[in-house]
Amino acid sequence: MNKRILVFALAAMFGAAAWSGLAAAQDTYDLTKVASGQDWTVVNRGAAVLEDGAKKGVRLDEKPGQGLAWLGGVVFGEGTIEIDLRGKEVEQRSFLGIAFRGLDDKALEAIYFRPFNFRSQDRAKAGHSVQYVSHPDFTWQKLRAEKSEQFDAPVKPLPDPNGWFHARIVITAAKVSVFVDGAAEPCLAVDRLGSLAPGKVGLFVGNTSGGDFANLRITQAK
Repeated sequence: MNKRILVFALAAMFGAAAWSGLAAAQDTYDLTKVASGQDWTVVNRGAAVLEDGAKKGVRLDEKPGQGLAWLGGVVFGEGTIEIDLRGKEVEQRSFLGIAFRGLDDKALEAIYFRPFNFRSQDRAKAGHSVQYVSHPDFTWQKLRAEKSEQFDAPVKPLPDPNGWFHARIVITAAKVSVFVDGAAEPCLAVDRLGSLAPGKVGLFVGNTSGGDFANLRITQAK
């Protein structure tokens, strides 16, 4: 290979690497900061630093109503959100996941899990283990009444309902797909509802629920 060809090859290689860096900006976030309010705004919950072996993150406590922890300075539209979650196998007391495209505390999209349904022998309950919502127009109540079994699903592979599990949520302009514990196929893949613009991203817990969160990573599509 002569020098001119080598120069062009190297330029192409570094150019591709630079383009790739622009195409997807990936960041990890220290969830222990949630408790101090540093870079985070917590809504209707108390937050405490969580250390569980190698996992360091945050525990949100239980209160009536929806709870949120919004990440400051990040506007999210499309990309991938990854996080480790831990709920509990207590009926109607464990709803936890990720909120995104948040306009405010009431207008948002979310993917959340119901760990108390993971191992249910009732097929209908097991089918409500992971849920997509788009508030305020498409709540879980409205979706279940009008679009039954279209926006929730069982979780595969089946995690321990009282243990940590990993969620990877892929959001595009049209779809949301949810992968659990490294699965190659999504356990839930749905069309996005509503018309919320890119907005806030954060942690989500449901009515009377708390939860544990660690290892948040966000990859923005450019």
